Amino acid sequence: MSGADVIYENPLASAADLKGFRLEGDGAVSFPLGRLRLESVRPPEDGQDANVVLWCPENFPPDLTVEWDFWPIREPGLCILFFHAKGRAGEDLFDLTPRTGPYEQYHHGDLDTYHVSYFRRRWPEERAFHTCNLRKSYGFHLVAQGPDPLPSVLDAQGPYKLRLSVQRGTITFAINDVPSFQWYDDQPLTGGKLGFRQMAPLIGEYANLRISQP
Repeated sequence: MSGADVIYENPLASAADLKGFRLEGDGAVSFPLGRLRLESVRPPEDGQDANVVLWCPENFPPDLTVEWDFWPIREPGLCILFFHAKGRAGEDLFDLTPRTGPYEQYHHGDLDTYHVSYFRRRWPEERAFHTCNLRKSYGFHLVAQGPDPLPSVLDAQGPYKLRLSVQRGTITFAINDVPSFQWYDDQPLTGGKLGFRQMAPLIGEYANLRISQP
């Protein structure tokens, strides 16, 4: 992005690139094509216990742009980006009680965070009408929704360029420069960690994580 200062870059191309990252839940990471592949090792019949989150160890400022490449490899399932995650009293996320994957631990646990869900393909109603959802936690507050242009795995080519921006409380999300939603928070969260979440049995691949500031 022109005029932006890059504050973090990670190709997510090998195990060395995940130094300091934290995986919550029973998942596996690999790099069969030189990019991060994330998947659960538990069957989807285990429900929420089968889901995983991979956290980046860095703490990021309130205003930022997050960009990454995404490839859907197997569905059904669902992907989420958590961002601005920290303890409800301002603690570092990694100083809280460790979580193990069930969604309730993230929206009704001891942290505050935003979470944008995309490639929502877990349930028939999600596959029938594709949307991206933005929620704010603590709580399960749906604050914005917009279209998801990502194709199903059958037709996916990739990489798809995902971009999330936060500036002075305004949150925007786009896929391949196609806008999905924009929402203004008059009580914005003040930064923190970000993490990739997947709902089993989805397999996703990620590369070229890039964080910049205006």
